[in-house]
Amino acid sequence: MSYAFPDALVSTNWVKENLKSPAVRIVEVDVDTKQYGAGHVPGAVAFNWNTQLQDQINRDIISKDDFEKLLSSAGIKPTDTIVLYGDNNNWFAAYGFWLFKYYGHADVRLMNGGRSKWLAEDDKPLTADVVAFAKSDYKITAINADLRAKVPQVLEAIATRNSNLIDVRSTDEFTGKIIAPPGMTETAQRAGHVPGAKSVPWAQTVNQDGTFKSVDDLRALYKTAGLIEGKPTIAYCRIGERSSHTWFVLKYLLGVQDCKNYDGSWTEYGNLIGAPIERS
Repeated sequence: MSYAFPDALVSTNWVKENLKSPAVRIVEVDVDTKQYGAGHVPGAVAFNWNTQLQDQINRDIISKDDFEKLLSSAGIKPTDTIVLYGDNNNWFAAYGFWLFKYYGHADVRLMNGGRSKWLAEDDKPLTADVVAFAKSDYKITAINADLRAKVPQVLEAIATRNSNLIDVRSTDEFTGKIIAPPGMTETAQRAGHVPGAKSVPWAQTVNQDGTFKSVDDLRALYKTAGLIEGKPTIAYCRIGERSSHTWFVLKYLLGVQDCKNYDGSWTEYGNLIGAPIERS
């Protein structure tokens, strides 16, 4: 059985074959933003998840106007095929994918296996050169707000149990043993998880080489966790990047139609006054 939207995922070989295609634009988004400078896919541009994809005053995603300016400065056009990849098995590449889809870009794809798979393959070129692209005039014509969950929707899901809530953090974060992984500065006042959420750590969706598991394996994973088919689904993590990865799996690989990414995630929810929390 194939993925629900197989075109949303491309192989490293596909990327290599399309490096010179003018209609294909490659974007690297890393957790460690220094990775790009150490070598990257030829022709790729880098977007910094912290300073370019998020608002620098309010805690929010980049605004519509700033998204248009960012893509225009990179010479990206609405008709381009966007291929995203990054470190940590595409954590923030998936966040970038979600953001492109939120702002209505038609053709967006992930490179299966991400940066680590590209580096592991001897026939894949690497460069430190940065290509300067002619500026474009990128305009957003539609915003897909239904791809994003906010606090009221999460609280409604808790009260009504009308949605699957998927916590994709580690088991220790879910149970409340730790608030955040070691070295992570974005944190919350309280540890635990959203009441009623199912624990399905994002890492269970990928193989050792970072590529996504098969449809059958993924379906079995979520069935075992108690995901109810046909229900609206909300994924969350700590700051929204790991949940973007799971959102991609659910929506584009398994075909969950009503699937939202709660990008505020635990650093928002775990700081809310009066919000109910479970620990187990």
